Amino acid sequence: MLNWLRGFRERGWQEIDAALYARIWQRFGGSVATHPMVVEQLADLAEIPVRYLGWRMNDDWQAAMPTWGRYLALDKRVLKQQGKKGLFDLGNAEIILPVAPEARISLRHHARYLSELHTHNIVTAKPQREQLALARAPEDFSGKFRYNQRRERRLAEAAGGEIRFAKDFSPAEFAALYLALFQRRWGFAATGKAHMAEVFTRLQTHLSGAALFINDTPVAVQVLYRAESPNWLSVEYINGGVDPQSRDFSPGSVLSYANTQAAWDDARALEKPLRYSFGRADRDYKMLWCHARPTLQT
Repeated sequence: MLNWLRGFRERGWQEIDAALYARIWQRFGGSVATHPMVVEQLADLAEIPVRYLGWRMNDDWQAAMPTWGRYLALDKRVLKQQGKKGLFDLGNAEIILPVAPEARISLRHHARYLSELHTHNIVTAKPQREQLALARAPEDFSGKFRYNQRRERRLAEAAGGEIRFAKDFSPAEFAALYLALFQRRWGFAATGKAHMAEVFTRLQTHLSGAALFINDTPVAVQVLYRAESPNWLSVEYINGGVDPQSRDFSPGSVLSYANTQAAWDDARALEKPLRYSFGRADRDYKMLWCHARPTLQT
């Protein structure tokens, strides 16, 4: 029975190796959560083998995906089933699979938060009620909003503030900074605390984000991951932490402005669209920075 179910799910697909998956990803692109190295490193941490599948038409590979059983690899539901809930945190990441734009494929594995980019090339995908919050372009903000953001940054700097980016820290340092400020803000530990330094080390080439210091004391941090595709740049804002005693400086807004502006500058230097996700469109503050975009599921 299990073999029959797997045969049904994988109809049209065939098993491939990790190297071929990486080549297909580099050809068609994807998102942070499907990047070959991200998948490899986090699956290795979880000690859950990945089964890679490819879709071939007319003697050419048209799509690929990494899987954990009947789910896409890295799905938090599998971690929970395996007794490894909260091992790492990718938030509710936008899922973009490497699929040729003109391809029409059937995806029967469980997947949530599939990108709207797959509306026409994954024929089995259906609209999902939950939406994702994707960062607005700088020109989408009013002049008053941009002025206020610049003013907040100037006030923070006048009080001894300095923004330091993730590249200025070792992975262990950035992990410790994040964990401390998250705990201070929420009163409980961040998801994946026990392995945070290891995760940041494994994903160092994709790690992004920034921290705000006031007189050399860290008061806020935001953790992001970045993955460049041939035709777009994918950025996932995972989470952050803020010292509640520093709210007079609007540290969260200061960092959101700094991180989004840096990402837009990065994308435009590469001459690529930016897909900067704040995760689910479920908080009012996110909508100050984002547009709500539809998502799909299978």
